[in-house]
Formats: sequence, structure tokens, C-alpha cells
Amino acid sequence: MTNDELIDIEIKLLMEGVYQVYGYDFRDYAEASLRRRLTQWLTGSRFQTFSLAQSLILRDRAFFDTLLRGITVNVSEMFRDPPFFKAIREQVIPYLKTYPFVKIWHAGCATGEEVYSMAILLMEEGFKGRFRIYATDINEEVIRKAQEGIYPLQEMQRFTRNYQFSGGKGSFSDYYTAKYDHAILTPSLRDNIVFAAHNLAADADFGEMNMILCRNVMIYFKQALKDRVLGLFDNSLVPGGFLCLGTKETLERRQIFSHYEELKPRIQIYRKHYEKK
Repeated sequence: MTNDELIDIEIKLLMEGVYQVYGYDFRDYAEASLRRRLTQWLTGSRFQTFSLAQSLILRDRAFFDTLLRGITVNVSEMFRDPPFFKAIREQVIPYLKTYPFVKIWHAGCATGEEVYSMAILLMEEGFKGRFRIYATDINEEVIRKAQEGIYPLQEMQRFTRNYQFSGGKGSFSDYYTAKYDHAILTPSLRDNIVFAAHNLAADADFGEMNMILCRNVMIYFKQALKDRVLGLFDNSLVPGGFLCLGTKETLERRQIFSHYEELKPRIQIYRKHYEKK
């Protein structure tokens, strides 16, 4: 048996143990991506093999948390992909304005930049007091960071450009206060946001959502897990609701594709039919 084959067995056994002990299910994550991140984590640990690390991982929650941070991807930015947010303003908001109250699920929210971006957008479009965003992620540590709403000040110039290109209607500097080398977002932006831990691979759906965003998360999943997650989203969306995916993701050739129409080509915004076809 080759060393690569042994590593694959070690990873499989470790992921099964993690699921049994902690309830985090990475067994249907794409092998190449999962192995790459796990290998990076192992390089930075004091162990030479996954087998040697497994006992401590399964018995020490704090040590497991270091592994969880290595597995999950937490890269984001405010108003990431400005054409997407511009399309939300121009093509989704007119529909959402027909509802007295709007509920949005942002799955895989990482450290919260896109969640706050959506809150800003909705406030600028007249939704004050008329929306709630449920921001979830598998990683509880990044959820805590998201709740803080504090980001490096050096990022604000890039975030400001994104905001402007996405159709921002004000001055982005109005939404944060600079303190030393950090930018603290306006606390009122959190008033309509509920942050919570949620595992897309194992937990239940959220009901009665008008819009769901899950951008560049499912690219790390195997096909079966992608279908499961899309089923969760389909069950959670009201008829006429919107499903927003990442630029590298699509509903084409998926089981639920017949339930949706693409609102804007190449932007990956889909609207659920009022009646399933």
C-alpha cells in the first residue's frame, strides 16, 4: 500500500471519528480540497501523521477547534462581487418590496462581511425594521467574530470600492468608526441580524425564507451533499423566493433545477416558481 493510500485511509477514519464525537460531517466534502486543507493543518501541528493526531483531536475540544479552523474556509469581503450586489438592488429588491417583512438566510456566512453588506443594502432600499437576516456558519469561532463586526482598517478602501461599484447610495464611511487599526461597524447594523452555528451537512432547514444566499460554499462538497443542501434551501424558500449561489456554482443539472428560473445569467440568482413544474 502506498503512502498516499494510507493517508486517504487515515483521513477517512478521522472524519468518521469527528462525525461520531462532535457531529461535524465532512465525509461528503470533496476529497482533493479536504485533503489539501488537512495536510496544511497537519504541517502546522506537532504531529507527523493523522493517525498520531487523531486521539487528541477526538478527546480535546480545543485541539479539535484548530482542525475545524483548518478545514473551513473563512475568506470574505464586504460587497464581494459588486455585480452580484448590484443585481440584488436592481432586480431582486423590487420583488422584495412587495412583502411587509423579509426573511433572509445567509448560509456559510464566515466572518460576516457579506451579511453586513446585505444589511446596508436593505437599509438603503427602505427596509428599516422590515427584515431579518439569519447568518449561519459551521464554525462557531467565526460566528463570534462576525457578531463583533470589527475588521482591519486597511480593508476599508477595498470595501469602499466594492460598495460604490455595487450601487451604494451613500458614503461607506458612515457605516463604520475607525479606531486604531480597526474599523468597527455601526452597531445598529446588527439589530436585524441573528447569528447562529449551523451545519449544512447535518442540520435541518430554516422555513419561510424570502431569500437564501450560499455563495462559494458548495464548491467544496461532493455531489450528494450538494443535492442535500440544495434540498434544504428549496424546502426553506417560499414560492417566489430567491436563491443566490457563488459564481462557480449553478443549479443546472441539479434535482431542483425545474423549480427555478435564472433571474440574471452568470450572476447565479434564481427565483423559485410559484408552482413546481
